Amino acid sequence: MRKLGLIAGGGTLPISLARHCVSIQRPMFVVRLRGFANAVLTEFPGIDAGIAELGKGIRALRDAGCESVCLAGIVSRPDFRNLKPDLRGLAALPGAIAAARQGDDHLLSFLVGEFEREGFVVEGADQVADDLRLGRGPIGQHSPRPSDILDIERALVAARTIGRLDAGQSAVCCDGLILALEAQEGTDAMLGRVAGLPNVLRGSQSDRRGVLAKACKPGQERRVDLPTIGPETVLRAADAGLAGIVGEASLILVLDRRAVIELADERGIFVMGVN
Repeated sequence: MRKLGLIAGGGTLPISLARHCVSIQRPMFVVRLRGFANAVLTEFPGIDAGIAELGKGIRALRDAGCESVCLAGIVSRPDFRNLKPDLRGLAALPGAIAAARQGDDHLLSFLVGEFEREGFVVEGADQVADDLRLGRGPIGQHSPRPSDILDIERALVAARTIGRLDAGQSAVCCDGLILALEAQEGTDAMLGRVAGLPNVLRGSQSDRRGVLAKACKPGQERRVDLPTIGPETVLRAADAGLAGIVGEASLILVLDRRAVIELADERGIFVMGVN
């Protein structure tokens, strides 16, 4: 079993992966990205590094004996003018800026390539912990009604369409109308916008209507930035009056699955993987 170097951004995904490695006794070392990684990750062996300190991170990973790396967690696009790179980071900076101009997926693919050039095997979060994947069908006690099918189909089409533009990964549809498309603000903020719409356009706590769909960007580097569903997604979808959440089976990660199922069952919404 290869020792894993976990390049940790924000959110709960890196924490889930670290705990999974401990549970299966996989050796691991964490590079906690300064300003993004959760303080909980200091419980695990590792270092803190800035996002432009590529050389520091690579040296630490090699010294720790890591053979593979996993890039996981939320990292907002940096202001390249304010970065403080080390020598290795400085060498990579022109390529990173050029990739960023083509979109987030190009930037992530560039970063994956940098680690591969250094001899590391790059693993996706779903390869590190394959039980994170959303399977086909509902994962709780609620299932879509016939009236939800059109919203599911249209929301998925919308999510895939903006994915082709490298704009976002999520969309909301209610009664056949597209209510919101995700951009740089992220899914939670998008659902907040939906919750602020007039009740005539969306569902309510007593009359749930509408669907949130999450889809992988066509052609994206699937070892990083797979769409995720977590407890916060369920809570915000429920607060927006939606009937359910769908995602592409095997291409969506479910964080804290037990809590997701419990909240979805409690709030009366479905969470489902589709082909």
